[in-house]
Amino acid sequence: MKEINNIVAAYDKAESQGKKTALATVVKVDGSAYRRPGARMLVTEDGELTGAISGGCLEGDALRKAQLVIFQQKPMLVTYDTTDEDDQKFGVGLGCNGIIHVLIEPLDPNDVENPVALLKLSQRTREICVMTTIFSLKYASAEQIGTKVLFKKDSITGTLEKEHGEIFEQIRNEIPSVFESQHNKISECIGFDAVHVFYQFIKPPTKLLLFGAGNDVIPLVKMAHILGYEITLIDGRKNYATSERFPEVNQIILGKADEVVSKIEFDSNTIALLMTHNFEYEAQVLSAAQMQSLPYIGILGPKKKTEKLKERLEANGIKISEGFESKIYAPIGLDIGSETPEEIALAIFSEVQAVMKGKSPSFLRDKKGPIHMEELKSTNSTLAYGNQ
Repeated sequence: MKEINNIVAAYDKAESQGKKTALATVVKVDGSAYRRPGARMLVTEDGELTGAISGGCLEGDALRKAQLVIFQQKPMLVTYDTTDEDDQKFGVGLGCNGIIHVLIEPLDPNDVENPVALLKLSQRTREICVMTTIFSLKYASAEQIGTKVLFKKDSITGTLEKEHGEIFEQIRNEIPSVFESQHNKISECIGFDAVHVFYQFIKPPTKLLLFGAGNDVIPLVKMAHILGYEITLIDGRKNYATSERFPEVNQIILGKADEVVSKIEFDSNTIALLMTHNFEYEAQVLSAAQMQSLPYIGILGPKKKTEKLKERLEANGIKISEGFESKIYAPIGLDIGSETPEEIALAIFSEVQAVMKGKSPSFLRDKKGPIHMEELKSTNSTLAYGNQ
């Protein structure tokens, strides 16, 4: 989600400076590519880029086309065929083996529902959302419908219903399945000639509840910030948990364990790391955490310490369910030979990434088939991809 936040910030800056902008979005990929559907790049009229649609191979050409879109104020669908052995037509050796379809849309600052305005709305609250982009590969030279609607559980924002009522009805009927699958999806519109819809499932940023403000936490906070996490730092020591020591955190909560847990907001996209080096503090935190549906709880220290924490809970009459126990990762992190605080931070977030994406860590060189596996294919040419 950090890319979305960066694009929104860059768009606001450009708007304040009176610069015109366009948004490039990867809407479909056939074969291998560095970025998947949902990757975006904001382009200003004077050539500033925020975000990426490839590993650097396509950005130069996309920049030129985006500037044309800004000048003409019309969306453009561009197809890059990197399966062609003559990669020099793009000026570089692409090193990919896929076909990437990119929709470039002009952004009207007077339109409060333009694509970046919808992205901004998706980040306003910690709600899951689905944003839809309509395009046609067959009629790529025709004007594209583009990014028109943002769906939340209880609200719909966009102009598609007024402009294309029949397409809107099909999309509205398909939206529940996207929310249920929690994956991006590409689908054909039945009854329309070669019209496709890209559904992007957007989660709120991962919220990190970081218990502990010791020196070993400093590199971990820096890495979490780079990854785009919303960071809440919790500790009972006011001389440790300070904004001077941790300028990247979003919130600092000071207090004893029984005081702070009532101040914390949890949701299904929240993870907790227990790194206080204080057994009693973490016992109380773990007691409160077992009442929440957290997907990941990491505990620093040896396995024996975690067993003692569980024994403490059970001695206090708190029965640990199998479901809750399966969310506890202790000792914390993947076994990648980490020793220094920086290496431990890498091991921790590698494990968090694997858990949150539902992956079993392995070497990519041992993977059979493409890195990004196609996950769903049905008779109406519907494709789904894991959320990026």
